[in-house]
Amino acid sequence: MKNYKALQKVRLTSYLVCVSLLLWLSLRVTLWIGLDKTQINVIDQLKAFGLGLWFDVWALAYLVLPFLFVSALLSNKFRQSMFILVMRWVVAWVVVAALIFGVAAEYLFWDEFTARFNFIAVDYLIYTKEVIGNIQESYPLPWIFSGIALFASLITFVASRYVRFDDDNRSATKRFQLAVIALLLPVLSYSVAHLDQNQATSNSYTQELSNNGLFSLAAAMRRNDLDYNRFYKTLPDAEAKDILVSLGVHQKSTPAEAAAKLGPFIKSPKNVVLITVESLSAEYVGSYGNDENLTPKLDKLASEGFKFERLFATGTRTVRGLEALSLGTPPVPGQAIVRRPNNEHLSTVGQVLKSQGVETQFVYGGYGYFDNMNAFFKGNDYEIFDRTDFDPKTIVMENVWGVADESLFANASNKIDALTAAKKPFFMHVMTTSNHRPFTYPDNRIDMPSGHRQGAVKYTDYAIGEFIENAKTKPWFNETLFVVVADHCASVAGKTELPVDKYHIPMIFYAPALIKPGKFERLVSQIDIAPTLLDVMGYKGRELFYGQNMFAAKQTKPRAFISNYQSLGYYKDNQLIVLSPKQAVQSYQIDPVTYEATPSKVDAKLLNEAIAYYQTPSNGFKAGELKFSPDSLK
Repeated sequence: MKNYKALQKVRLTSYLVCVSLLLWLSLRVTLWIGLDKTQINVIDQLKAFGLGLWFDVWALAYLVLPFLFVSALLSNKFRQSMFILVMRWVVAWVVVAALIFGVAAEYLFWDEFTARFNFIAVDYLIYTKEVIGNIQESYPLPWIFSGIALFASLITFVASRYVRFDDDNRSATKRFQLAVIALLLPVLSYSVAHLDQNQATSNSYTQELSNNGLFSLAAAMRRNDLDYNRFYKTLPDAEAKDILVSLGVHQKSTPAEAAAKLGPFIKSPKNVVLITVESLSAEYVGSYGNDENLTPKLDKLASEGFKFERLFATGTRTVRGLEALSLGTPPVPGQAIVRRPNNEHLSTVGQVLKSQGVETQFVYGGYGYFDNMNAFFKGNDYEIFDRTDFDPKTIVMENVWGVADESLFANASNKIDALTAAKKPFFMHVMTTSNHRPFTYPDNRIDMPSGHRQGAVKYTDYAIGEFIENAKTKPWFNETLFVVVADHCASVAGKTELPVDKYHIPMIFYAPALIKPGKFERLVSQIDIAPTLLDVMGYKGRELFYGQNMFAAKQTKPRAFISNYQSLGYYKDNQLIVLSPKQAVQSYQIDPVTYEATPSKVDAKLLNEAIAYYQTPSNGFKAGELKFSPDSLK
């Protein structure tokens, strides 16, 4: 008993605060060690740790609330009972284990996205089946959980040798003070600390490193849907629309322009197969400079087909790619339109083509309820097929994220055969899944083992190559244009919040009987693909989109749109305008070769164009202006 009384007396809340700060500091140091120090200078590194401590402390204001309340409510007699003495250590172990689990989860999330918990993590909390299954297939969970339990036990054991928890009597006044503190701390935290404070530095690595995962996760939950007019710099609606008209948006083609809309095509394709490849950055493709021989099939298609050199994705998620490819709008802030309510019967490629007699289909290798894909495409006149519709005999392998890409393409080919037998023109949008964690695929297909991205890229390349070779034996091949394009890049980590080079994606048009081999050097955006395909297929509706026909005879200056869920980028004339919440505006000069960004003076004309392009569709969607009407094609 004497030894027990000699131990340092501490409060449980104080103990947990100290452990939390040490664990979060250890995580930040670990992430810092793994950074490329050439991308973050010493001053920014110091800022990361200073801001990090600030966010850590204010995150604790929420975490200590239940402990302060319980401490205020317990009677002195009950506080000093053996049961409570034991329970304090049980609670200490559980909380420490939970904190360690959070640190491990953040480390793995950083490894995937080079970011602290954000809006992606919010989505992952919703789609638990895929996410938990993905984690189970990607990581040795029994070992991880055992390690967490062991580490928490070690910390608790060591602490128990040196401290005991305070069980002194507390007066009614002291309890009242604890309750008041418990109520005031979250209010104070909300008032004085907010995620935008990491804008004290413009370095994206610093901003992410400084964040506290729980704090940034809570902020993402609040900001997942951002009202453009409330958070961003605006123009009068009429002025914004006039600017877009001057840039050729929503304008019908003149007869001369319509005659020239085919561009490099010899004749119009009857059918289109749009293959959206999961997470395929241009940097992984040999014909775009990669020397690892990951994409021999795509490289062959690029040499025999029509390759786009400077195409940029609109966002960092699959839903952004699907939004751009189907709806042709710049990315609205917050949630993508694919995931929003009231997103049916919009002016999508499927809706426009279906109204003109073309069969439109969306074929996905995973579960289409993920990210609301099935609901969105079905609500916009696509016939949908996902893994639940595939004959089990056609599935050679699957993981939690989806069937192997070769099985996806086998089912897509069968659907096309049925459409051809019915003598119907078709537009099929195929979305792959194999190039996604856990990066597993059938054995003996390629010369690389499962479990990492490079192998998954090469396997998807193999599957696309097999699909095209099989298509060459089909009667529909010579009338079909194959479009291979990424939905987004594998990673968007960079020195700036919107690093232009990290949005560079590949695209190849392949149709030997319809288009001559060549390269397209002009800067283009993902939103330009939909209107281009409508024009080259010979159907009406190009003017319903915010993008433009990439091959149009009359062209405005090239531009592209890049974004994350809250920062909106407009890239034109080697300048990048970035619109951010709180009406913030930043401008960067972009090196046309290296894509290095240097802060620059804001060009008023480009700023107004950026506002017009983002404000108009954001407000237009909410006002129902993106809805499709057959009369719009007259």
